[in-house]
Amino acid sequence: MKVKAQKRSTRTSRRAFLKTVGLTGAVLFAPAAGFSRRTRIRSSGGTLDPTQIPKYRMPLSILPTMPPSGQVSHDGTLIDYYEIAARQFRQQMLPPGFPSTKVWGYGSITNPGSAARGGSFHSPAFSIEAKYNIPLRVKWINDLKDPETGRYLPPLLAVDQTLHWANPPGPRDSHASNPEPYQGPMPFVTHLHGGHTDEESDGYPEAWYLPDALSIPAGYARVGSAYDEFKNRFYEKYGVAWETGSATYQYANDQRAAGLWFHAHSLGVTRVEMYSGLAGLYFLRGGPGDEIDGVLPGAPGRGPNPYEIPLVIQDRSFNRDGSLFYPDSRVFFDGFAGPYIPYSDIAPIQNPETFGNTMLVNGQTWPYLLVEPRRYRFRILNASNTRILILQMENGLPFWHIGSDGGFLPQAAQSDRVMIFPSERADVIVDFSDIRPGSRITLLNVGPDEPFGGGTPGVDFPSANPGTTGQVLQFRVIGLTRPDTSTPPERLRLPTPPDLGSAVRTRQISFNELDSEVLPGVGPRIALLGTVDLSDPGVPAGIPKLWMDDPTETPSQNTTEVWEIYNFTEDAHPFHVHQVQFEILSREVFDPAVGAPGELQPLEVWETGRKDSLIVYPGQITRIKAHFDIAGLYVWHCHILEHEDNEMMRPYRVLPDS
Repeated sequence: MKVKAQKRSTRTSRRAFLKTVGLTGAVLFAPAAGFSRRTRIRSSGGTLDPTQIPKYRMPLSILPTMPPSGQVSHDGTLIDYYEIAARQFRQQMLPPGFPSTKVWGYGSITNPGSAARGGSFHSPAFSIEAKYNIPLRVKWINDLKDPETGRYLPPLLAVDQTLHWANPPGPRDSHASNPEPYQGPMPFVTHLHGGHTDEESDGYPEAWYLPDALSIPAGYARVGSAYDEFKNRFYEKYGVAWETGSATYQYANDQRAAGLWFHAHSLGVTRVEMYSGLAGLYFLRGGPGDEIDGVLPGAPGRGPNPYEIPLVIQDRSFNRDGSLFYPDSRVFFDGFAGPYIPYSDIAPIQNPETFGNTMLVNGQTWPYLLVEPRRYRFRILNASNTRILILQMENGLPFWHIGSDGGFLPQAAQSDRVMIFPSERADVIVDFSDIRPGSRITLLNVGPDEPFGGGTPGVDFPSANPGTTGQVLQFRVIGLTRPDTSTPPERLRLPTPPDLGSAVRTRQISFNELDSEVLPGVGPRIALLGTVDLSDPGVPAGIPKLWMDDPTETPSQNTTEVWEIYNFTEDAHPFHVHQVQFEILSREVFDPAVGAPGELQPLEVWETGRKDSLIVYPGQITRIKAHFDIAGLYVWHCHILEHEDNEMMRPYRVLPDS
């Protein structure tokens, strides 16, 4: 099967039959030939009207540091050891006076209980602090069970069993035909996103495991198909046996200082587990990648830092009882009410994209932050499932970009906006020095409430709803409490990223999207990655591949390659590769529908450093260069989680250096 580049301007929209979800029901729109779906998709919502949620009633929760459980010996050196579990608890995400929300989140089992009760369990998680070249070991525990009865807890949100997913009822790591939502024990595995990590500690999607619960049904697989292989490898390397309901990973921390993050990553259920709350930040500090000429805001390493603030931004929807709302039917995406699998090839529950109608920062809807008239460093993560964020200050205050996914940029760069796709991080400085105490400034989101294909807010697409998803966070300026000794960002001298060497090979890979094969006009059905056929000059064609297909990307250990990423879909996608931090080389138009073939597109100012995620635009070839130095089995995928969970993920293998 091949997917050729097509002129979208002459195509009937594949998503014109869409619906808006209101408070009391659905309003269905009839198919409209030629009417772009980018004008029709709307934020999905539960029974709680987001316009009825008061804004800026809660102070921003400043995420503390995750407490270690102790230390263990590694090669004669004591290293920090963590026992971190995924648990269910209640958290006040909505303002006081509204019900609390049942969530899943990470926390240290040596400091149990929710953060609201003095414990360490929170969504998003408390941040892990790591040091350059000092390993860190984590026992990740699937504790999604009732603490009183020991029985497993069912998922908080609807899980579509017809996808290619972990599938504990069996056969594991495969499709099932049951169209009903899954209610069994949840598979779980954690990935350190951006980590330079050995394969057995990477969080491979098929290395999942169920909780050590009393009620696992007979015949259920308790671990994924890759779990035992990596369990044995870890034991051979470190002499540590994995215990039931857990996996122990070790992170070398031998890469540049950067803001990484960790999140649930089980095959086919990442979207619901992350939406339920399983994500957290991981800060790696020190080493040559952390050596700058100048002083950054705050004092890392000396306790809580009031001037370096993590901002984990997510969109969510809620019901009136405080519960999370997530679509439980394909109807919420495009109004298509069936027939579904097994009577067609359309999954009954899976939504190709999902947009919430509220904005959360550090687990709270529309909080506020007190700031002094001085410089602040913000470590921003877009942890949304689908939504791209385009952030700007209400008063036009600029951002100084100093870093991205893989650490510091070669030099600081100023812009009036921060564009950040799901999984990307931005390290920015904002200078409030000239803002008068008593002022209030809103951080806005002018990105769309719909899939993003590029362009300018308000020109090429409508910006987010200004009354809800168009607002993120409020800054309230107070008086200065101590002098600002940080260096103006334009005078900072940042470390140069390491050279990746000369490429020994160039590969072509592709992003593809397919409609139903049995229901004309219904789609998209599935999103796929793959290779590219260049045999027809001037008309490249994508060759879609499934997750279960053998790896087609097999770089040799200790070599550098260029990957050319062809996007044959109608939308932009966040592209992520495990193990590596890559360099973005260029973007080139190949589809006449989006520009002149061969035309090069400029990179953004924040794309000049090292990255593990980037935006690939429709009709363009995005070229990256990466160095692969750890042999093993890894994955590359789209980080729109609804896409990743429906086949838009591929294994790749780094072949051992002979």
